[in-house]
Amino acid sequence: MRCLVQRVSEASVTVDNKVIGQIGKGLLILLGIEDSDTEAVADKMVQKVLSARIFEDQNGKTNLSLADVNGEVLVVSQFTLYADCRKGNRPSFTRAGAPDKANALYEYFMARCREWIDVVAHGEFGADMKVRLLNDGPFTIMYDSDELNTPRK
Repeated sequence: MRCLVQRVSEASVTVDNKVIGQIGKGLLILLGIEDSDTEAVADKMVQKVLSARIFEDQNGKTNLSLADVNGEVLVVSQFTLYADCRKGNRPSFTRAGAPDKANALYEYFMARCREWIDVVAHGEFGADMKVRLLNDGPFTIMYDSDELNTPRK
């Protein structure tokens, strides 16, 4: 599982010229899922991302979590986070999860987020989405479940 997380002042997702999800201050989470991902992986990723202290305190230090700032979350499915660009000019997406399984884990991921955060907006799985955001910082972090428990060297 991969999450590209952006700290935002605001973000929204539009499908067919209709805004279907929007948030104020919080996190835009672009979520990529591969076939080997499980609910246990999703649980670990939700805990890691939503606990991250990436919001500024009164001294301008990144010491506050999403809950500390009463932030919101927008989750958008993003299979292209598993693009393999090693060969040729056209990316391969063979590592991206099969749509049925990926959609189920996407829904599970959002349900788990709702246990932590009051406002969890979302995109539409598999749709052509237009995502707007005002990146705050900018502050962008890539989380990869393969690296969550890797010890530092």
